[in-house]
Amino acid sequence: MTDTITVTGNIATPPEHKRTSGGVAITTFRVASGQRRYDRATSSWIDSGTNWYTVSTFRSLAEHAMESLHKGDRVILTGRLRLREWDTGVKKGITAEIDADSIGHDLLWGTSRFERDAAPGGSPAVEPSWTDTSSSGEWAVPGGGGSEPTPVSAGLEGEVESAFEDAGTPF
Repeated sequence: MTDTITVTGNIATPPEHKRTSGGVAITTFRVASGQRRYDRATSSWIDSGTNWYTVSTFRSLAEHAMESLHKGDRVILTGRLRLREWDTGVKKGITAEIDADSIGHDLLWGTSRFERDAAPGGSPAVEPSWTDTSSSGEWAVPGGGGSEPTPVSAGLEGEVESAFEDAGTPF
């Protein structure tokens, strides 16, 4: 079962860009998502903890994230949540990781300017036109081969694991 999660928070570490031995781009960073609650006794909002996530992006999303995101940026992202146990021999713990499907700046906190990426060959990218492909109401991009998009990390499990192990990143 895959758990999909949407998180808002601040990028807490500078994004790191890597490539697998197969040439797949990966950009990773940490996000701090502060939790707040309203305290009726004081009639004010108070901080009630912070959740920390390691976010991984792949392929073109990784390239765009590296160019667009910086430490301190407020973002909103969605992706698949994974909880991993780790053990360094001295400490043990669990880390929350998100394989991001999409990321954007949180416009509640500021402004951003979007620049569309050019398609290969230098011509402007064409926005996909979504069409109803059946009487069942399924939607697909023409030529996309189906109603479900392929997850960005599909088929990368071994490469991603080895890229993080090579970098010595403790989970």
